[in-house]
Amino acid sequence: MELEEIYRRDLNLLVALKVLVEEGSVSQAAVRLSLSQSATSRVLGRLRELLNDPLFTRQGQRLIPTRKAVEICKQIDQPLEAFRQLLTPTEFNPFYCNERFLIATTDYAMQTILPYALPKVYQLAPNISLEFAPLQHENLFKQLSTDKVDMAICRPSGSVAPLHQDILGQVGVSCLVSKQHPLASHPLSLEDYINAPHAMIAISDGVKALLDAALINQKARRMVLRAYHLEAALAIVDSMPLIITVPADLAYLVADRYDLVIKPLPFAFTPFDYSLIWHTRCDTSESQQWLRSVLKEECGKLIAKRIEDVGLG
Repeated sequence: MELEEIYRRDLNLLVALKVLVEEGSVSQAAVRLSLSQSATSRVLGRLRELLNDPLFTRQGQRLIPTRKAVEICKQIDQPLEAFRQLLTPTEFNPFYCNERFLIATTDYAMQTILPYALPKVYQLAPNISLEFAPLQHENLFKQLSTDKVDMAICRPSGSVAPLHQDILGQVGVSCLVSKQHPLASHPLSLEDYINAPHAMIAISDGVKALLDAALINQKARRMVLRAYHLEAALAIVDSMPLIITVPADLAYLVADRYDLVIKPLPFAFTPFDYSLIWHTRCDTSESQQWLRSVLKEECGKLIAKRIEDVGLG
């Protein structure tokens, strides 16, 4: 029988059959099914027609199931129990969750935010599996709707509607220079910034556009390097007076490690929101609601602490 044909059958009748076999009485079955006795008798008639078998014989006040009725009841026991469990509300416990989650994210978030949230995630849910995919700003809706991505962490370049969004916190932009840089111990002026050779690290096209807009009336900067990871800039930072423009909390993380000096931008720049974004198809999933809440709490605390520690943004 094809699946479509099963859809056209009244599968509630099989539940009624199981109850009738267990009770051996139309009146007692009617009580359990919340039906009248006459309605339960009609259900039995429909069952006999559906299954092409008398299903019961009467012995005094008792209904004695036929061999076929007993066999069918044995066959439907497991699927009915599976349906019962499926339809019974349960409280989600992350400790027992073994799901796989696919998260699209930027290199910036992967370097500076997510690694610090993962210990809490795995502490609460040691059996889950996380996979990270590169975020595609131009295909964000497709990634979250049809490409099986569960959630994304990024700076949205515009409205994300009809997707859902939670703001994790604000991220600013800072500069890094070598300790041997001529400006290492001096304030960074706008003229210094414009005339120096530049590298941009982990700066998306959208954030670069914001920086360009803030410098719209200035001459073009000399961009010698643009890359996702800091190592490329570190390779040349001692060979030229390079100013490295990075997300502010990346500067916070790497300055001491690589003997670099953090400099604030010498012009007005409004920090941008970093967000957690997901599709409606994932909105009501208990496991995804839990993961989103943990990521929001841990990433949000992290961003807020960095802003408080060194005034980033």
